Formats: sequence, C-alpha cells, structure tokens
Amino acid sequence: LGEFFHQDSRLDIFLKTQDWATPEDLENIPVVTPSGALIPFGELAEIKHGVGPNQIFRSDARRTIGIDISPPPGLALGETMDLLTSLEDEIRALIPADASISYGGDADALSKAIDNLSGNFALAVLLLFLVMAALFKSVMDSALVLISLPMAAVGGVLAIRLVDLITPTPLDLLGMIGFIILLGLVVNNAILLVAETRHAQQSLPDRHAAVKKALQNRIRPILMSTLTSLMGMLPLVIAPGAGSAIYKGLATVIVGGMAVSTLFTLILLPCLLRLEPISIKQWIGRRGGTRGGTRGRAPISSDAA
Repeated sequence: LGEFFHQDSRLDIFLKTQDWATPEDLENIPVVTPSGALIPFGELAEIKHGVGPNQIFRSDARRTIGIDISPPPGLALGETMDLLTSLEDEIRALIPADASISYGGDADALSKAIDNLSGNFALAVLLLFLVMAALFKSVMDSALVLISLPMAAVGGVLAIRLVDLITPTPLDLLGMIGFIILLGLVVNNAILLVAETRHAQQSLPDRHAAVKKALQNRIRPILMSTLTSLMGMLPLVIAPGAGSAIYKGLATVIVGGMAVSTLFTLILLPCLLRLEPISIKQWIGRRGGTRGGTRGRAPISSDAA
C-alpha cells in the first residue's frame, strides 16, 4: 500500500487479511468501503476457478518460469546445450513475443568456464611465445616452436572424436584443461630440435647438414620422452577403472595431441628449418621488383646510360 519512513530506514506496507482456505471463505471476507459500509469481498470481485502458478518467481524484476532439465546418462552437458539451443525456435513460437530464454545452473557455469579457459589458453600461448623469444633471442625460432601447437590441438580433437565413437567420451572441462597442459608438453620436442639445429650450424655451414645432424642427435630423446608420456596416459584411455573415468577426456586429449604433434614435429619442423630466412627488406625488394615488372632485367650502369 505504501512505504513507511523512519529515520534512515524504509519499510513496505502490505495489506493482510484473515486466513481463508476455500473460495467461499474468500467471498465472505468483510471489506470496509470509503463510505464506511461493510460489504463482503464477493460483491467487489468475481472469483473463478482456474489454473495458475502457485508461486511467482522473478529474475531481474521479470516473472520467470524455471524448468529443471537433467540430461540422460551418457549425454554430455555440451551436447545437451546444443540440443536445447536447436529447439529454441520452436519454443519461441509457443511463448509471448516479449519473453526471453536464458540458461542457468551447470549450463551457465559451463559457458563461463569455457570463456575463462579460452582466455587462459590465449594468455598461455602469448607467455610461451615471449619466453621462447627471450631464450632463443629470435622471434623466428620462437614461431617455429609454436608451430607444434596447432598440430597438438588437431590431434586432441581427433582423439576425442575417435574414442567417442567406441565409448562415450565427451569433451568436458578436464578435457579442455588438457589442451592447456599440451602447451607445455608438445613444445619440448620442438625446443630440442631447434636448439640442436642452431648449435650444429656453428660447426656446419650447410643448413641441410645441420638439420640432419640435429635430427639424428635428438630423435632418440624425443621418442623416449613422447613414448613415456603416451604409455603413462594410455591406460586411462583404453581401460579406465572405477573413479578414473573423469580423467578419460583429459588423457585422450593429451595422448592424441602428443602423438600427432610429435609426428608433424619430426616431419614438418625439419623442412621449415632448412628454409633460408630472408629479411623484411629483402622481401619488400622482391615484392617491389615483381610488381614493377623489373624481375630478370639487367641493371643499367651510369656509363651505359
């Protein structure tokens, strides 16, 4: 009915009546009119039987209807969200035009966790690049090391998809954390190969010979470190026991990412190391010569001019 102010506090004023249990009791409740007459409430309002909510919930000052959805066993939360979002058009056709749909609970927590992990992943890549550039004292060598990261991500996704065809293996939060763990694992092989190549170039002027020697010297430790990590994680992938099923996604991502990344590191990275680097000035000069149509023309001396 209003508000009551007392010093610095404010209290809401509500109208309360006597208890009633049946519609007839509500109709017989006496109401005092402004003229002082006492009439039953049934003469002022029409009471009808109907269906309505027994409680009214509000979220952000708007009336809200909450629906609790529990996904069936074997269906991941992410797949459940994809299914619900695909049905939004049909749901919106059944609700008022000014109504909105929002997700809470675990679904909202999943969305926030994905955003946080995405930011952490980008920050980890940036820090890794800066650390490698400082240690190698070369931006190009740091970029060569980071080439193994996309291969590791592809391997992790492929491993999750392949294992999921055999047994349900959703990409949960621990699986997403596995991609961040891969950042610190897959670069080790690339660091060994790049560092050994730069060391071999000090005694071998031929770039191809230096890369070949580095590959021969480091292929054994690369395979040893990779195989020990794969064999340690493989039991969680192929034979998860009681209580260890929650780590299956994480182990699958690490196994697939390290396997694919190591394969491409031993094949792609030596090929890139054999390329002759060019400076930005040389690249601009080549591009300018090609556009100007002067490629292949002999220079004209001042005497000939």
